[in-house]
Amino acid sequence: MSLGAVVYESGATLSHVYFPSTSIVSLLYVMKNGASAEIAVVGKEGIVGVSLFMGGDSTPSRGVVQSAGKGFRLAGQVMKDEFGSGGPVLHLLLRYTQALITQMSQTAVCNRHHSLNQQLCRWLLLSLDRLQGNELVMTQDLIANMLGVHRGGVTESALELQNAGLIRYKRGRITVLDRNGLEKRSCECYAVVKKEYDRLLPPTVAV
Repeated sequence: MSLGAVVYESGATLSHVYFPSTSIVSLLYVMKNGASAEIAVVGKEGIVGVSLFMGGDSTPSRGVVQSAGKGFRLAGQVMKDEFGSGGPVLHLLLRYTQALITQMSQTAVCNRHHSLNQQLCRWLLLSLDRLQGNELVMTQDLIANMLGVHRGGVTESALELQNAGLIRYKRGRITVLDRNGLEKRSCECYAVVKKEYDRLLPPTVAV
């Protein structure tokens, strides 16, 4: 799954669901004028394409690979059949969907009430949770597109975090140097989302 690749377009009928393993997929809401903003991120903890098994078959959001890596693809009908059987997978997917809704809701609140600096910290932490290391390959243009802001604002916020010794940004690579520092600078939104994911999807979740 290469950086910037579109997994599905807004309004298109989904034919497959995706399980990122080392990649991260960003779910973006796209406006009529082409502007977009991120509503959620999906990594190794989740599945891309929940609308398919929830009965909608399509969604107004767009799925774009935010961090390149690997993933698994499953035919939509296979997922629908398994979900419809009412077994353990159904309950696990419903728990994941609840966690995803929490992330979407908290993102909307964060974008409305918190500073760009806090939003960037939240975004970096959510991405970091879904990666194996502490480095993200990401241009400022792409970050600005995710957050729905101007590139200049991202540049200013990233520079502030770099000057504080929390990150190092160079040539499209962001290295997190002080995760605890990022968590302290982030708003409450990151902790709310993480707590809900940990509650609903613990490592040894009972199905």
